[in-house]
Amino acid sequence: MPHQYDLLVVGDANPDVILGPLTAPLAFGQREQLMASGSFTVGGSAAIMACGAARLGLRVAFAGRVGDDDAGRYLRDTLAVRGVDTRALRMDPGLPTPLTVVLTRGDDRAVLTSPGTLGVISGADVPDDLLAASRHVHTSSYFLQPRLAADLPAVLRAAHVHGATTSLDTQDDPADQWQGLDAVLAETDILLPNAQEALRLAGPAATGVRTAAQLLAARGPLTVVKNGADGALCHDGRALYSTPGLPVEVTDTVGAGDSFDAGFVAATLDGRPPQEALAFAVVCGALSTRAHGGTTAQPTWDEALTHLTRTGAPLV
Repeated sequence: MPHQYDLLVVGDANPDVILGPLTAPLAFGQREQLMASGSFTVGGSAAIMACGAARLGLRVAFAGRVGDDDAGRYLRDTLAVRGVDTRALRMDPGLPTPLTVVLTRGDDRAVLTSPGTLGVISGADVPDDLLAASRHVHTSSYFLQPRLAADLPAVLRAAHVHGATTSLDTQDDPADQWQGLDAVLAETDILLPNAQEALRLAGPAATGVRTAAQLLAARGPLTVVKNGADGALCHDGRALYSTPGLPVEVTDTVGAGDSFDAGFVAATLDGRPPQEALAFAVVCGALSTRAHGGTTAQPTWDEALTHLTRTGAPLV
């Protein structure tokens, strides 16, 4: 039967408060420091990816949990305005919505998160009917959601039973352990780390990003590695593909990796082979950096296509 949704995104949603750039050491002692810019916007890797995919024209549903508070209602309403079905975004009466403060400095940033509902999101928050109705299931922030992480192999296995493909963007591990992924990688079709995450996930045998991609692909998934201004690469277990970055005037890199994820999944669902999907994803990530916040400058499908010739690998 035809699927109702192209994409079901499972995981984290929180407001991002983005301040920067920080031009001096962060001061305590009740000192006030002024920043050139600040924004309050949709955050959370999963939520940003869902917005990016909807912007590209996919039919997107979201499953997760936020607090029954003003921040949670803001996320629910904003995701809906951006075209994401939020009927499976649960409002928790007992815990607050997660909140993240991002301090930018040059091309780097510090990320401070109050987890709120992140610790209680679980596989029970993913309705069976949504799994059955979706062509692809994506999840993010594996290490921030321990209960969901424990349930994720079963969730992704159920998605496969219903004929869906799956993807995972682990994001950072605050505990810096990077362990316990064998079961979930066995159910993951596409793994989407950035370069630093790929090196940590692959372990000490990885001597560089290319080696890390090869080692991770050997564990099962097509491994797609985001490498900032240098572009991206992927390994399918047999061959390595790479594509250069797209030069843009960067305003804010928050959420660029999540917009990349949306682009890669959208292009893959459109039937594009990995090398073409990689080039399309690089454009989606790069274009998202043109404005503050992770969702403001996310491109449409047609807008991304018009920029592909600058990477040397156009889709037609």
